[in-house]
Amino acid sequence: MAGLDHQSANEPQGFAQRLELAWYRKGDWLALVMLPLSALFWLLSAFNRLLFSLKIKKAYRAPVPVIVVGNISVGGNGKTPMTLFLAELLKKQGKRVGIISRGYGAEPPYTPFMVDGQCDTKTGGDEPVLLAQRTGCPVVIGGDRRASIEKMMSEHQIDIIISDDGLQHYALERDIELCIVDAERRFGNGLLMPAGPLREGKWRLKTVNLVIFNGDAGPLDAAYRLQPSGMFSVADDTPIEPPFASGVAVSAIGNPQRFERSLTQLGVELTEKRHFRDHHQYQAEDLPSHSAVYMTEKDAVKCRAFAHGQCYYLRVDAKANQALEQQLHSLLKRKGVI
Repeated sequence: MAGLDHQSANEPQGFAQRLELAWYRKGDWLALVMLPLSALFWLLSAFNRLLFSLKIKKAYRAPVPVIVVGNISVGGNGKTPMTLFLAELLKKQGKRVGIISRGYGAEPPYTPFMVDGQCDTKTGGDEPVLLAQRTGCPVVIGGDRRASIEKMMSEHQIDIIISDDGLQHYALERDIELCIVDAERRFGNGLLMPAGPLREGKWRLKTVNLVIFNGDAGPLDAAYRLQPSGMFSVADDTPIEPPFASGVAVSAIGNPQRFERSLTQLGVELTEKRHFRDHHQYQAEDLPSHSAVYMTEKDAVKCRAFAHGQCYYLRVDAKANQALEQQLHSLLKRKGVI
């Protein structure tokens, strides 16, 4: 679950953090109090789906195939590593890939907005900037997916669009839906927001093309693990070799515990763990100056301007199991994408 919006994981929680804890506890009173609002959320989302199914609301069909990488729950489920994996897979097949994203937390001067690897994260958002840097693909952010795609197509030769998130954005027709599930946290208490973490009920898993687990799953389940692929200096991307110094883990991601376990497995002795809300905009004072600081790559792109010489980030890549490789390849081939 997301950490606290303070420098220490032991400081008092705000309401949002307390509510998120309730999502992953059985019978928590706060979740029960929120049930009437969840009923309203269900009513509004079901009505919206009905409007699209009856063609009262029209969905936009892009001129190229669209793959949505999304989830049915809020919080970090591992969509970005899967989007990176998929983009590289398609590029190896000779496809020209474009990526669209809502750009949560970004403050662009206008939308749709083209993000590149040199864009600052306050303008372009942490995940879109990371996607642009790692893939070299055009990335456009904005709430209007149609406008984003039209801007993309007007400026680049594109064969296929990957939508980072947007499973519930029914205004955009899609050719393939990939739903990412955190294998550790799964669906929490199984309730809809705000009583639980779900954007849609678990019934939605039966309608997507492929459910992909992030973490350990059954032997026949399509799954991937986040595999460390190197430690680097935040300031200049210089590779750092082990042994690694003891230090502080700083993260603003949905599941910081997985990241911290990875550091421990690499031999990093963690003297402190600092959790911030997902998409937190870092300030220099968030990074302790008295010791080594370890963070995720997504956090690092937000800290380059003020990171000191002992700030490092752990790069991870999605390592697909055999079931995912086979099922994904079969799906892309069946849909005519490759």
